[in-house]
Amino acid sequence: MDSTRRTFLTTASVAAAQNVAHAQDHEHEHQAVPSDAALRVKALESLLVEKGLVDPAAIDLLVDRYEHKVGPRNGARVVARAWVDPAYKKRLLADAPSAIAELGFTSGQGEHTLVVENGPKIHNLIVCTLCSCYPWPVLGLPPVWYKSAAYRSRAVIDPRGVLREFGTQLDEDVEVRVWDSTAELRYIVLPERPAGTENLREEELAALVTRDAMVGVSKVPGPGSKA
Repeated sequence: MDSTRRTFLTTASVAAAQNVAHAQDHEHEHQAVPSDAALRVKALESLLVEKGLVDPAAIDLLVDRYEHKVGPRNGARVVARAWVDPAYKKRLLADAPSAIAELGFTSGQGEHTLVVENGPKIHNLIVCTLCSCYPWPVLGLPPVWYKSAAYRSRAVIDPRGVLREFGTQLDEDVEVRVWDSTAELRYIVLPERPAGTENLREEELAALVTRDAMVGVSKVPGPGSKA
């Protein structure tokens, strides 16, 4: 992880703790002290397990499902299909929930989703300024920085600055569009297909697509590039 991204994530984690953020994110370990919310969640989980009301194995299974199965890999498949199938891409941009459901990805948080497409002169960035609304069926659990007060405010006030801290440099003539997710409508970015991928198969393309690219804080790296 580069120093600029590490700095941003560390700042976001501290802000999240100060603002009683949501439960801890298992993918990032840069938050040295758990937030109040994370501690309360852990205490509640322990109490429920102690009373025999919750099976810890079931909790682990649920977390694993959203982190590794109902997660970014699903979104990556959607993006890769749109890159190789123009008809599917057209359906995806016109009616995202239906097109996503074609690949078998449906859930209680995916029915109201809009896909926004990046292009040479347009770059889209997703945020939820109120909390952490997120398209779970295709992106999995929201990362801690997405839920932080720092990201939620700065993505709107200074989107180019946020992108730079994630290592994404845009030319001045590229328009940055910020989309605010809500409980009623969640967004996913359809990233630009990187150069040098013309001969890759759909599954190989899917392997290139990252969660961050589908949120809009980064671009999809080309073959051989470091994400």
